[in-house]
Amino acid sequence: MQNGYFRLVNDSDGFGVALYQPKDGGEEIQIDELTSYLDGLKISYDRRKLELLLLAEVDSICRLGRGPCPAISETYTLNISADGMAVIVRFIAPTQGGKRLTYDEFLHELRGRNIKYGIQEQALREHFVSDDSYCTDILAARGLEAVQGTDASIEYCFNTDTHRKPTQREDGTVDYFNLTIINHCKKGDVLARIIPETPGIPGSDVYGNVIAPRETKREVLKFGRNIQLSEDKNSIVSLVDGHVSLVDEKVFVADVYQVKNVDVSTGNIDYDGSVEVTGYIAANFEVKAGGNIIVNGLVEGAKLFAGGNIIIAKGMNGMGKGYLKAGGDIVVKFLENTRVATGGSVEAEAILHSKVSAGTEVRVDGRKGIIVGGYVQAANRVTAKVVGAGMGASTILEVGVNPLIKTQYNRMQKAIADDTKTVKNAEVILENFKEKLKKGVQYNESQLKYLKTVTTLVEEKNRQIEQMNTRLERFRALMETQKNAEVIVNDQIYPGTTIIISDATKTIQNNYHYCKFVREQGEVTMKPL
Repeated sequence: MQNGYFRLVNDSDGFGVALYQPKDGGEEIQIDELTSYLDGLKISYDRRKLELLLLAEVDSICRLGRGPCPAISETYTLNISADGMAVIVRFIAPTQGGKRLTYDEFLHELRGRNIKYGIQEQALREHFVSDDSYCTDILAARGLEAVQGTDASIEYCFNTDTHRKPTQREDGTVDYFNLTIINHCKKGDVLARIIPETPGIPGSDVYGNVIAPRETKREVLKFGRNIQLSEDKNSIVSLVDGHVSLVDEKVFVADVYQVKNVDVSTGNIDYDGSVEVTGYIAANFEVKAGGNIIVNGLVEGAKLFAGGNIIIAKGMNGMGKGYLKAGGDIVVKFLENTRVATGGSVEAEAILHSKVSAGTEVRVDGRKGIIVGGYVQAANRVTAKVVGAGMGASTILEVGVNPLIKTQYNRMQKAIADDTKTVKNAEVILENFKEKLKKGVQYNESQLKYLKTVTTLVEEKNRQIEQMNTRLERFRALMETQKNAEVIVNDQIYPGTTIIISDATKTIQNNYHYCKFVREQGEVTMKPL
């Protein structure tokens, strides 16, 4: 591609301007550039005639004057951008007999204009060794833009979006139970880190003036208690198991998660630390905590699971579907129509029509101190003021066996029975195979593979049965150690109440006051307090 260009040349009886048309899609000759050149040489011309010749699209000569062509050296126009970042040169061809400019001469002139940075030597040298780049924009010098640095930033290693959205189920309904976003963290977890700022790189304009990059911004980690700053001050880690949150650009870690109520506004809660509910827990919701659960209000038909203790200040009406499970103790004002299982003790003012299982003891004291209906189990002791009711509500109290051990014992017995049945059925199959083999029956590869599988199954199940029997004996021994278990009645026990101590059972036929029940000589015996 070559732009159109012009030059002054001799004609038959004078001189004129030769007009060379562009090639391969180059730019047309600019009439203003041509006339400006002629004006600078004070050479007269007919602009209209020049315009018509340019439209002819063929190389031509426009006569300008008599006498020999003036000898004018190659010249140029220079355009320097306002910001001093670029210099564009357009070379004008020398007249016929005029002298070409050299690269060194042009470079000297640039430097005379104080242009000294970013000179495009290759592009310029190419012009001076060819005749096809006249009237063409050539980048003679280019400044270097400053490379801007990047500001420091903070990368948070947890979800900082606090907006809660309920999940839409496949049937189009909305699940309001699972929408709480809790950012769990473990001790030693990195919570946030600084991505350091990157300094910029200075640039230069074509005059050699330094262009400084903008100042980059630094960051500082802001945080509260339970958090440790690294030695290089570029990251923070949690000192406790808990949950992490970002408030006003400050990171906080708490090992107690506090909410007002548990309902559709929070959804279910599943938290590694402790949970405190200052209000109530609505029916059908779940709260799971690795630590304690403390509820200052009422719990309806909900499910609570705590690795530690559960404390319910205003009691729980389970509505037949509520469930409390704790690794530690449970303290509750009252329990009604609720299932309870804990590795520690249960303490309440009233237990009504509930199934309660405690790893140590159940204490029902306070103003009422009543157990009516349901099934109350404890490994060591059940204490209450009043047990049963005059209407004959079925109430069962069991002590002397750790409920968890008893549950495992019963499960183990069932597992042994199931595996024993499987072994007997498999042995029948093996016996049939052997009988047929004695009679000369030949088995194919698939049948032999099946026979091997059944044999392996019998061997594996027998090993499992042997291991489970050993564990069963251990459970049986543990169950027999609760010899001092007792039921204590601090006021009255009504007829119809059943007392179970270890393997002995007694159904109360009469009213008794201020007494306790123990196991003696294989029987449940009543003694005065």
